[in-house]
Amino acid sequence: MKIPFRRELEFEYGAVTQISPNIRRVIAHNPSPFTLYGTGTYIIGKGNVAVIDPGPADAKHIDAVLDATRGERITHILVTHTHTDHSPGCRLLREYCDAPTYAFGPHGSGIEEEGVQIEESADHDFDPDHAVRHGDRIDGVDWSMECVYTPGHTSNHMCYALPDEKVLFTGDHVMAWSTSVISPPDGDMRRYLQSLELLLARDDAYYWPTHGPAVLEPKRHVRAFIAHRHDREQQILRCIEGGTQLINDMVPKMYTELPEFMYPAAARSVLAAVVHLVQRGEIVADGDAGLNARYRLA
Repeated sequence: MKIPFRRELEFEYGAVTQISPNIRRVIAHNPSPFTLYGTGTYIIGKGNVAVIDPGPADAKHIDAVLDATRGERITHILVTHTHTDHSPGCRLLREYCDAPTYAFGPHGSGIEEEGVQIEESADHDFDPDHAVRHGDRIDGVDWSMECVYTPGHTSNHMCYALPDEKVLFTGDHVMAWSTSVISPPDGDMRRYLQSLELLLARDDAYYWPTHGPAVLEPKRHVRAFIAHRHDREQQILRCIEGGTQLINDMVPKMYTELPEFMYPAAARSVLAAVVHLVQRGEIVADGDAGLNARYRLA
């Protein structure tokens, strides 16, 4: 099943875009292969507003968010997860407002096992004022958000639904322009696929990810994402069957159109898929399942 990717987006850095009567967006100037054009910070409501994902610790971006809400009061700050392009802006924004922060928890808080080493490239300083769970509601003056827990990309990844508009703010869980990197141990392919299945049971009309344009056909997009991950698993099994036992040797065969500088990120997602295959008993590792382990069919 082909993923219906979309990349086109009209915007101007530092300017606010009115997406709907109750949704605005300001995009940070932090483009990259992982953020596309940059981090999209959403503003919900009028007068008393919520901000979703303040973005990186970029003073110019925070100034743009403040300009977009001039004459209004920021009453809530919602964070989808704690990668450095999403949550560090909270600290700068809080210098200008007293809005409490809402998120699942600090980085790595969704991992049950204690003492697990998690990646360094994350916002380890963020700790929300309010820890929210799946199904919780966050109420403003003229808006209400529903928390939708979607671990996988990170263990603390939370989406936020705006039921009045049938919109889901999906962070990095589902994006229109790219799949997400799943990087163990905080990233988990099994939980990611479960989180995708969770979205299929919902009736959201559109997704607004933190990066890139909207997902206009959510169910079609999610089904394609699930099929894509299953295809990757089959590629791994064929690699191993053909004698390719190391992840770093699988990546060039599986990602033939990917620039070489992106191979390390691709290897992390292959590792996530490999760990999932080990969990299901389809392959075994010589030693602990990791980037440098050798794998064979069970």
